[in-house]
Amino acid sequence: MTTVRIPAGWPATEERARAVQDELRGRVVLDEPGPPPGTGRVTGVDVAYDDERDLVAAAAVVLDAASLTVVAEATAVGRISFPYVPGLLAFREIPTVLAALEALPGPPGLVVCDGYGLAHPRRFGLASHLGVLTGLPTIGVAKNPFTFAHEDPDAPRGSTSPLLAGTEEVGRALRTRDGVKPVFVSVGHRVSLDNACAHTLALSPDYRLPETTRRADALCRRALREAAQVSRSPAD
Repeated sequence: MTTVRIPAGWPATEERARAVQDELRGRVVLDEPGPPPGTGRVTGVDVAYDDERDLVAAAAVVLDAASLTVVAEATAVGRISFPYVPGLLAFREIPTVLAALEALPGPPGLVVCDGYGLAHPRRFGLASHLGVLTGLPTIGVAKNPFTFAHEDPDAPRGSTSPLLAGTEEVGRALRTRDGVKPVFVSVGHRVSLDNACAHTLALSPDYRLPETTRRADALCRRALREAAQVSRSPAD
């Protein structure tokens, strides 16, 4: 487990965080298809918080894209680096997520975030932010549609419907299991939306959520429990 310090110069105000978003958003690459689904490696990242102890834990779990077996994993724990502000959650998560990715023994390949990319009020969610900072292909797979409108996809697995901001398609609602509530896929960086949906389906053979997200979620929660035990004082 890697211990993370808040980087020097990290935004401390909403105004500064939005300025950083504006600066980095122009670097998002939207005209690359990304790696073919089912090939190479794919990495899930997720975070868990202990607000009482001011802790955030991040996990990165690397899967073989063809077999979905775990080939590497890493965790990082640090102090929460930004207050809770809707639309600016990446600033709470990025330092520990980057540390977890950097602790991996090899390249992560495509990175799947439990959250949003372009499907974000400022078109720059965690997946986009992480992609721009690392140069890696990234996608966001979220559990809910944030503030965007969508029609319910058809019942069969693989059905989609546009996730819309007005008339702009910012992502897709994707049915990963027959008749089960969809997930919400958006492009982060260097991946097409069609490919992002295909990756999500390939990563979700048995459950609603991709295996990348399921495994990273379990690992970051475990890392947070362990960190909280270490930080607990005798008075606790």
